Formats: sequence, C-alpha cells, structure tokens
Amino acid sequence: MTLLALGQVRRRPAAFAGLAVALFLAIATLTLFGLLFATDSTTPAAARKAADGPGLMVIAGAFGEIAVLVAFFVVVNALGFAIRRQHRELALLRTIAATPRQARRLIRGQVVATTLVVAAPGWAVGAAVARGLLAALQRRGMAAPGVRVADTPLPMLVALAVALAVGLAASAVAARRISRIAPAAALTASATEHGRTGALRLLVAIGALTGGGFLLRLAATRPAEQVDKAAQAALLSSLVLLVAVALAGPFAARVLAAALGAPVRVLAPGAGWLADANLRGYARRLSSAVVPVALLVGLSGTMLVMTSTAEHAAGAAASSATSATDVWLRQAELAMLSCFAAVSTVSTLVAVTAERRREFALLRLVGATRPQLLRMLTAEAALTAAVGVLLGAAVAGAASAAFSTAVSGSPMPSLPVAGCWWIAAGATALTVPAILATGLRAVRGPAAAQAAGSRG
Repeated sequence: MTLLALGQVRRRPAAFAGLAVALFLAIATLTLFGLLFATDSTTPAAARKAADGPGLMVIAGAFGEIAVLVAFFVVVNALGFAIRRQHRELALLRTIAATPRQARRLIRGQVVATTLVVAAPGWAVGAAVARGLLAALQRRGMAAPGVRVADTPLPMLVALAVALAVGLAASAVAARRISRIAPAAALTASATEHGRTGALRLLVAIGALTGGGFLLRLAATRPAEQVDKAAQAALLSSLVLLVAVALAGPFAARVLAAALGAPVRVLAPGAGWLADANLRGYARRLSSAVVPVALLVGLSGTMLVMTSTAEHAAGAAASSATSATDVWLRQAELAMLSCFAAVSTVSTLVAVTAERRREFALLRLVGATRPQLLRMLTAEAALTAAVGVLLGAAVAGAASAAFSTAVSGSPMPSLPVAGCWWIAAGATALTVPAILATGLRAVRGPAAAQAAGSRG
C-alpha cells in the first residue's frame, strides 16, 4: 500500500498540489509561532520587561490562534478535493477485492507521504519568517534587543506531529463514504457527482452556523474596555462561519450559481449556458473552488473593516484599539492572513482546473473548439469569483457588524470602500487568471489521447 500511495501522488500531482501547499503552510505557520513561544520562554525575565508591548508570547498567541485554525481549515478542504478526485481509482481497487481498511490505509499513506515531502521546506520557511518577525518587533521596541530565535527542534517536531494528526483525522472523515459502500456502487458513484448535500453534512453546517452566531453575539456584547476580546471573538466567528460555508458549500454554491448564471446565459448564450450547467451540475467541484475565494475575502474583509472601525471609533475604546502597536499588529495579521488565503486560492484553483483535462478532451471530440472552451472557462471563472466574493462578503459583514456594535454601539461599521473594492478585485484577479492559465494548458495536446486516459 505504501508504494501504491506514493505512485498515486506521483501520477496525479495536480490532485495533491493543493493539499501539499496547505500542509506546507500549516507546518510553516506552526513552526513560526512555536519558535516565537520558545524564544519568549527562554528569554530572561529582565529582558522581557525591558521591551514595550504585550510580549512575544501574547503576540504569537494573537497571531497564531487564527492563523493555525485557518491553516487546518485549508488542509481539510484541500484533502477533501484530493480524495474526491481519486474516487474512480479507489472504486476500481474495491472491485478487485481491496477491502475498506486497505482503501483507508492507501489514503493515510498519501497524507503521510505528502506531509513528509513538505515538512523540511515548511520548517525552513517558518524559521526564516520567525527571524524576520522578531527583527521587525525589535525595531519597534516590542521585543528585547539582542534576543535571538530559540535554537530548538521541538517546535518543528510539534508542527509535523500536529499536521500529521490533523491530516490523518481529516482523511478518515473524507474517506468514509468511498470505503463504506459496496464495490460496484463505489464504481458507479465515482462516475457521477451526487446532486444533494448529505443530511449529516447539512446538520454539521447548521451547528457551525449556530456556533458562529453565538460568537457574533459574544463579540457584540463585549464592553468598551474589552475591545481586543471583541475583535478576537469577531475574527473567530468569521472563521467558524466560513466552516459553515465550506460544509454547506455545494448547496450554497449551487443556489448562488443559479442566481448569477441567469444573466451570464443571456450575455453569452453558448459559453454562458455551458458554464452555468457545469457549475450547477458539479456543485462539489464548484465548492472546492469557491471556499478558498470566500476564505480570502471573508478574513481579509473582516480584518480590514474591523481595523477601520476601531480607528474611527470614539472615546476610550478607540484609544485602546488604535494604539500604534495594536494597529501595526492588525496590519501585519491582515497581510499574513491575506497571503495565506491567496496562496491557498491559487493552488486550489489550479488543481481543480487541471483535473478537468479529460472533460475538456471529450468536449473537443464532440466539436468544441479551443476558443469556445476558453470562453466557457472565462464565464465559469467569473461566476466562481462572484460566488466566492459574495459568500466571503456576507461573512465579513456579519463579523464586522458585531465588532462595530461592541466598539461604537452601532451595527454599521466604518467601511473603507476603496479597500473593500481592492479585496474583491484582488480575489477576482487571482481567480480568473489562475483558471484560464491552467485551462489553456489543459486543452493542449491531442484530444483523443487525453479522453482515453484517466481523469486528470
């Protein structure tokens, strides 16, 4: 099973690209904040007191709490996509007497192999960013001068262990469906995509939505002197709401695609109709593409609007929330989360589009030309970006309204219009070129050979 797992990873690099990037970012993030914790714990007390600001451990906790959750949110989403793209191969293995346990072992082997491949680069990047962040904090007087990043492998080993644990737990959930059904049914199911979202998945999505609502209420009811706690609760609520979006993604994406697809069908009767049919017919694939876009817009929008609201708030709450140290930290956190989500968005979109090579070949065999396929992909990319931006904006709006209520007593936050437009434009600029560039590469080559090959 180990050799088979490695062979699958080598043979289908596009399917595992998003997972590899997500695990790399998770390990790098855990290494970064683990090293900061270790540095603070080994720094003499006198040196810690000499620095202004909350201290390395508090800063690492404030940054790391959300960043680590985001990292593993991306890992689970990417892993679900990678396993869905292997349903046909797993189903074939089931028909030639592979047991459910063996199928699950194969998937676990793929997760372990991918994690080990990206571990060393993740450690290196995490350590480099930790040194850079410590130097930036020292320049601002927020960390003691002369302190160096702790020279210990423990944070790296913990990062690897946690990444493996999360990946294996997520693989157990993701592999549940394909390993439990009968072999013949598995092969039939691999050829199509179920049109309905499972009842259990919807129930968990409702639970996540309820939890997000509770956190929104918690953020909105914080007193003025607890603005930082309100900000953390609001940011955490946005992440929980994004989890609900991911769980209910196929249903929500299909509904929004149907609503937004109508004008596209009118404007582009041929390519628009085909793009709309593709998105609604393959809602799980659409969800895999939409969720990273929603993550990018939701988290970036929440951080941007909260910072603007805090800066424009009146009274003691404003002076607490908008000190130079706090503003710098919020801007740094916004930049880090935006970069994280942007990398995840691009890697996932590239993987989702590259896996459609056989589909494009079949369309070419029935008469579709490359320009027609690219027009279809353009329409799909525009719809994907629009659905992701709308879902992310809804999450950001809810979290920002709760934070604004705590800061100013009004649910109407201070909206930096230009910044919000830049976020939407940035998400679109990442989505459309990523899909088109990958699609252009996917439609090259002889269609007959590609159609005869395996999926992707």
